[in-house]
Amino acid sequence: MPVMVQTQPVAAAPASAAASNQRLMSVDALRGFDMFWIIGADSLVAALNRMTQTAPTKFLANQLDHAEWQGFHFYDLIFPLFVFLAGVSIVFSLTKTIEQAGRPEAVKRVIRRGVLLFLIGIFYYGGFTNPWPDMRLMGVLNRIALAYLFAGLLFCFFKPRALLTICAGLLVGYWGFMTFVPIRDIQLTKGNVAQLARQSGDTETAAYFERNDSTNASTIKNSPAWAGAQKLYYATTAVVSGKYDKGYNLSDHIDFQYLPGKKWDTFSDPEGLLSTIPAVATCLLGIFAGLLLRSTTVEDRRKVNYLLFAGIAAAALGWLWNFQFPVVKKIWTSSFVLVAGGYSFILLALFFLVVDVWKRRSWCQPLLWIGMNSITIYLAKNIITGGFRTVAARFVGGDVKSFFDTHIAAGLGDLMVAVVGLLLAFWLVHFLYRKKIFLRL
Repeated sequence: MPVMVQTQPVAAAPASAAASNQRLMSVDALRGFDMFWIIGADSLVAALNRMTQTAPTKFLANQLDHAEWQGFHFYDLIFPLFVFLAGVSIVFSLTKTIEQAGRPEAVKRVIRRGVLLFLIGIFYYGGFTNPWPDMRLMGVLNRIALAYLFAGLLFCFFKPRALLTICAGLLVGYWGFMTFVPIRDIQLTKGNVAQLARQSGDTETAAYFERNDSTNASTIKNSPAWAGAQKLYYATTAVVSGKYDKGYNLSDHIDFQYLPGKKWDTFSDPEGLLSTIPAVATCLLGIFAGLLLRSTTVEDRRKVNYLLFAGIAAAALGWLWNFQFPVVKKIWTSSFVLVAGGYSFILLALFFLVVDVWKRRSWCQPLLWIGMNSITIYLAKNIITGGFRTVAARFVGGDVKSFFDTHIAAGLGDLMVAVVGLLLAFWLVHFLYRKKIFLRL
């Protein structure tokens, strides 16, 4: 299992930051910026929008919610950015390990970390709290673990040009699978399954999926509703291809047939089996960025330009590909990889420029606290029922919240709870940073 260890925080990078084997401060700051929105900043914006309902707050609130299916919001960047940064870190950590201890030791490290993070992911979603099949095997941490594992192993054995070919092959190959492999002509959504069940005379299955409060059928052992959906699925003999709608694509259908345990969206999972393939490509994009940053032959300001160029080019190519292969986070389409990767390159360029080239660092210190304990704060948010907002309500909930709402401004109570929750999260990561306690896998 992971352990809490005391160690020295990462030192400030030297002038030629990439020439060092140390982790870049800009990478930790960007990781902290990424996690900042998860641990409470999104709730802060949502509370502010409920309070004021202005055009800017509505825009921000919309951007801090996932696109329903096709499209891209800022909130859709948070997950792939973390995977991208895992790839950046691979370059610095594994290069040092290979140089000092050899490739076999690096391989063992990758496997150990990947397995431990996967197990932490199972724990994050409840572990053995509920009886099988109410256990989620594929989630956010699990996807990060698999992307890190496979990208890390590829980094250990292949040179950059080969990695670039592999990355392109993963994206094109996934597109080929999704576009040309035939699937049964049935859309696996609760509404459509309910309609088909009623048409076939299976009123019990129809009624189950028509209810908004019905339990996720994939979590119930020997569920009649799940059996009814399977019967409809396998009774469908017509096939189609090139479909990318919700529940009507190869990735979702593979999850329905082969992914055991709890599926987050009942019939499929946004972190499912087939869509893990392009997630590895996301991590490889981070590796390319890490290789550039670590290079000793490229001047730092030119690195910024290269990162910006790569970001603009990748995002543009992704949006062009969107016309044929839509940008969809829930099935991690190849176009989504390029769009999210492009924005990740751009953000990394900006952080690297400000933090490691211009050395303007005082503003990002709180982000460093988060970035250097990102897994810790992510787990803490999950273990604390309801997150930091629940703890915050003990201080400014109840009558205190009502006072703010009634006597100062409607909605201010929710805003205060969100602010205090965010401050509590910052207090925790600052405490860990000050005590030099970091979660190491």
